[in-house]
Amino acid sequence: MDPDFLNAFTQPSTLDRFLTEDVIAKGEKRKLIKPTSSNNPKLEELKLFLTEWINRTLQEEHIVVKSLEEDLYDGLVLHHLLENLGSLKLDVDKIALTEKKQRQKLSVIMEAVAKCLQLEESQLKWSVESILAKDLLSTLHLLVAIAKHFEPNLALPPNVQVETITIETTSRGLKTSNAVEYITENKENIEAQSKDDAFDELFSCAPDKLDAVKKTLLQFVDRHVGKLGLNVKDIDSQFSDGVILLLLIGQLEGFFLNLRNFFLTPASTTEMLHNVNLALDLLAEGGLLNFPVNSE
Repeated sequence: MDPDFLNAFTQPSTLDRFLTEDVIAKGEKRKLIKPTSSNNPKLEELKLFLTEWINRTLQEEHIVVKSLEEDLYDGLVLHHLLENLGSLKLDVDKIALTEKKQRQKLSVIMEAVAKCLQLEESQLKWSVESILAKDLLSTLHLLVAIAKHFEPNLALPPNVQVETITIETTSRGLKTSNAVEYITENKENIEAQSKDDAFDELFSCAPDKLDAVKKTLLQFVDRHVGKLGLNVKDIDSQFSDGVILLLLIGQLEGFFLNLRNFFLTPASTTEMLHNVNLALDLLAEGGLLNFPVNSE
C-alpha cells in the first residue's frame, strides 16, 4: 500500500472507513482534503465567511447554517440559495427526506448551476455524489463558484489553498497522489498578471522579434512530440484542440495519457474544450499553473 495514504490519515477510524469497498469502489477516484490542512486558518476563515454569507442571504427565510458539510448535502439550503440569488425556479420539491429524493434534487440543482455558470461537465469541481457524501472540498468549490457568479463583488478570502490526496482503488491496491489546490484565487498571481509580463512586452514593444520566439517554441515542441511521430508547424492553430498540448505535457512529465481520458481526434468544440481543460488541470496539479486561464 502507498505509504502516503497511511501517512495522510492519523485517525484509525478514518483509515478503516476508506478501506471499505462501499466508500471507494474499484476504479473510482476520490479527492480529499488532507487532515494536515483541516486546521488551516485560511480554510477556517473561508468556511466561516461562506457560512455567514449564506445565513445573511437567507435570513428572511429563517434558515441557519452551522456546518457547510452537514447542512448543504440534501440540497435544501442550495435550493433556497439559488432561488434567492438568481431568482431561479427549480422544478423540484423543497424538502427531500430519502436519499433517492435528495440525489434527484441535487441533480436538478447541479444542472441549474452548470447552466447558469456556463460550465462544461469537465470543468466542474463538484458532483451530485460528492455533495451528497458531505465532501468539504466539493462543497467549498461549489459555494465559491456560486458566490463569484451571483455576487462578483463579494470579498471572498483570497489565496485559500489546501493539501489534497487523491485515492484510487486499482487491481494492485490503493493508489494515492498528493497535490496543492486553490479554492479561491491566488491574489498575488492575479495582480502579477495585471502587469505586463515578458510576452506582453514582446507583443507591444518588439513585434519584430515575435517570429523568432515562435520559431524557438516550435522547435522545442517539435523536439518532444516528434518522438511520437508528430510534426508541429503552426503554433496558433495546432494547439487549439488541446491534443498537442496534452501529448507535450505527457512527454515532458514522463507519463502516458490514457486515450480514453481525452479525444485524440476531437470532432466538436465541446471535445476540444475537454482536452484543453484536462491539460490545464494537469498543469495546475503539477504546480506549473497557479493562475486562471480561459480554456476557450
